[in-house]
Amino acid sequence: MKSAYELAMERLNQSEPEIKLTNEQREQLAAIDEKFKAKMAERELFLTDLIKKATMEGNHLELQELETQKTREISSLKEECESEKDKIRSGS
Repeated sequence: MKSAYELAMERLNQSEPEIKLTNEQREQLAAIDEKFKAKMAERELFLTDLIKKATMEGNHLELQELETQKTREISSLKEECESEKDKIRSGS
């Protein structure tokens, strides 16, 4: 007897067949992940340092702006990463 999870996965595969990736595509996806992890870490470290500096100076306006900028930039990088990965998955 199949579990509810297995039945759900079968239904999902019927409506959206699983995409088979080549080894080259997997390598490209891994490279994209590494590239964007590095970019995100770099931006996060830079902005975190600025946030700490603004906190120590008591500059609450700048602190809010930096927090917003950090969130926006990380989100943007994640979207860009997924976009590049989607191109690889679709074979473009």
